[in-house]
Parts: sequence; structure tokens; C-alpha cells
Amino acid sequence: MSNKSTAEEPFPVRVISQHISNYIARLGEVWIEGQIAQLNVRPGAKMAFIVLRDTSVDNSLQVTCFAGLLRMSEVAVEVGARVIVHGKFDYWQGRGSLSLRIDEIRPVGVGELLARLERLKKALAAEGLFAPERKRPLPFLPGCIGLITGRASAAEKDVVEVSRDRWPDVVFEIRNTAVQGVSAVPQVVAALEELDRDPRVEVIIVARGGGSVEDLLPFSDETLVRAISACRTPVVSAIGHEPDTPLSDLVADLRAATPTDAAKRVVPDVIAERARLAELRERSAAALRNWVERERRGLESVTSRPVLSQPHRLWQDYAEAIAEGRRRMRREVTDFVASQSSSLEHLSARLTTLGPAATLARGYAVVQRVAGPGDADVVSSIHDTPPGSQLRIRVTDGSINAAVLGVKASATASATEAAPAIAAEESSAEGATATNTASAAESGTEKE
Repeated sequence: MSNKSTAEEPFPVRVISQHISNYIARLGEVWIEGQIAQLNVRPGAKMAFIVLRDTSVDNSLQVTCFAGLLRMSEVAVEVGARVIVHGKFDYWQGRGSLSLRIDEIRPVGVGELLARLERLKKALAAEGLFAPERKRPLPFLPGCIGLITGRASAAEKDVVEVSRDRWPDVVFEIRNTAVQGVSAVPQVVAALEELDRDPRVEVIIVARGGGSVEDLLPFSDETLVRAISACRTPVVSAIGHEPDTPLSDLVADLRAATPTDAAKRVVPDVIAERARLAELRERSAAALRNWVERERRGLESVTSRPVLSQPHRLWQDYAEAIAEGRRRMRREVTDFVASQSSSLEHLSARLTTLGPAATLARGYAVVQRVAGPGDADVVSSIHDTPPGSQLRIRVTDGSINAAVLGVKASATASATEAAPAIAAEESSAEGATATNTASAAESGTEKE
């Protein structure tokens, strides 16, 4: 039969049902893993009906098996257990329904689950999802906290009560979701995305109480781990108790040991903060007082110095030094002037004593031969005055003009002895003048 159908030649239902049955039959036998969401075993019935759901998304599958298969299982098969089943799909053409008939069922052990989690942990770590540099700091005092937890759970009560005891004005945006089972992952992811879009929420807490490894498996699901990593808002993971470490703890920005610990680490204690503020205020006030006191002592030390306490004292000292200097300078100048005046008087007296005027006053005269107007030579020898020479004789009160009538060379010893006596009495320069004067006077006397 042709695989094409038209409005004029449609397929009958039986044909379509046959096609579906043939196609499903080609699938053959398969192994499937899932979580038992529903289990219906009626007493005395040969068949058992199971709803098998995916652990990550909200997909389910109808499964049928013989009731004896469940009774012969080594581990009790119950709702919530993760199992691996082997079977073949059957399509019931009469009802148009699909079911999986299984002939073997194996519970997934804890060891296998932990091994899978370890492999997933290594893969996510290799991508850098757990890197410390990806961790974002929490706000000091968040204005609004997003809380994802089970409805009316002890975790919700602990987080809310502890947070409000520490800071009464804290605001919560609470999203109640399933925290275990097949619907936990999609509901937590949806709540996480919703809170992350809310601009008021500054930090998100994902909280759940303790439980078995199977109960905490949703918080190690890869979908949830990647959703936490993609959040722009800081996320705090508070899943289980201290020994429990689901993968959400590793990818979150902060891991809290318990929901109570999460509240303490997200919300500051108002009493402790007020005590810290009071302590800081006291310390700052004490530091300020100490600084003021230290500066005051330093200022007192500086102002107590003479240069500031008695600033005029400096000028007085300088004034006294200047006055003393002036007195010393005046005294030294006066002494110098007096000394020089005395020296001058002595020199003047000597000059007066040794000068020509004094010599003339004692009766000597200076004889000069006048050769012409303005030309006169002192006579020191009779050879300088030939007869007829014009002479000028200087005495103490004037001068006398005379002429040489004649010369006589006699009694020169007296004149010669008189000259050294005069020279010994006077200085060398002035002695020469006195000697000339004496010679002239004696010569003049002889000439007369």
C-alpha cells in the first residue's frame, strides 16, 4: 500500500494503527532507566502497572509486567525508586495505546548512583563550573531574599525565623517547589529562573532538609546545576546536612551546611552589628580623644618654648646685643680716634719741633741763592755763592734780600760740628733741612 494519503483517499484507522504497530515492533528490546512514579499491583492480579518517569524532565511512560516479577526482586520495588528495566514496546491497536512490557527489573544501587555523580562532577569541573573565580560575593544586607524550598517544610521555617530574628526587616520572595522526586528538578529550575529575573531579589537560597542519597539526587542533576551556574543573582545552596554534598553545593556561590547556617550567613545579626557599631564608635571616639590630647600636648610643648611664649624676648635679646655692639663700636671708635688724635698731636709736636719754622725761631736762617724769578737754591757751601750773587735770607718773621760781597773759608770745624748735633736731634729728612738752614745761617753771618 502506498505510504501517501490524500483527502480523497485517506488512510483508515486500522491501517495507521498497523503502521504504528509495525514501526514500534522494529524497536526491538530496550533497556530503560527511570524513577517509579506510580505502582499499581492489585491483590490476586497477574499484571502490575507502573508509571516510569524521567528523573530530569516531566516525561512518563506506561510499563506493565507480571506481578511475580516484582515479588521476585531482591530489592523492594516501590514508588520513588530508581530502576533499570528491560522489555519490549507493545502497541495495542484496539485501544491505540502504547505500553512497555518488561521482563526484567533492576534497582539502581547507591554505589552506581555515586559513581555516576562522580563522573558528572569531573565533567562539570573540567568545564570550569566549580571554579572559585566564578563565585560572586553576597550583599552585606540584602533587601530581598529569594527562597526556594518545600511547602511548609522545616527548612523554610528555619531560614525565615532565623533570618527575622537576626534582622526583623528582611523581606522574602518564597517559591515552594517539590524538593525530591521526578518533579523536583523542573520546578526548582523554573523557580530559580523566575527569581533571577526579579530585580528586587539580591540573593537566592535553595534549601532542603536532610535525606537519603536518593532523596538528594535532584540537587545533583545536571540541568539544575547548569541553571544555578547561569544565574546572575548570587545563589546559596543549603541542601541536607553537613556530610551531604550535592553538586549544587559546588556550583553555588556559597555553600551552607544547613538551612539555618544559610540564614546566618546571608542575613547579618542586628544585635551583633549594633554591638560592633557601638564598639567601633567607642574606638573611634577614643582614638579621636587620644589624637586631640596628643595634639594638645604637642601644641603646649611648642607654645611653651620661649620663641612663642615670649616672642618679644627674642627681639629684646637682639636689641641688647645691638646696643652692646653699638656701645663697643662707639667705645672702640672713640678709643681709636683718641689714639689717633694723640698720635697726631705727638707727630705734630715733633713736626713742629723738627720743622724749619722751629729752627728759624731758635735764631737760624735759610740762605737761598736767587738765580732768577722763581728760581732759588739753598746755599750749603761757600762755593755756591760767588761774590755778587743775589741771596734771600729767610728768618722767622720774613726774608732779607742781600748780595754776596765776598766769601771766606774759615772756622768750618764749628759749622761741621754744629751740623751733626742738629741732625742727631731731628729726623733724617728734617735733619738735612736743619743742617742746610744752620749752614746757610752761618754762611750768612760770615758773609755779613
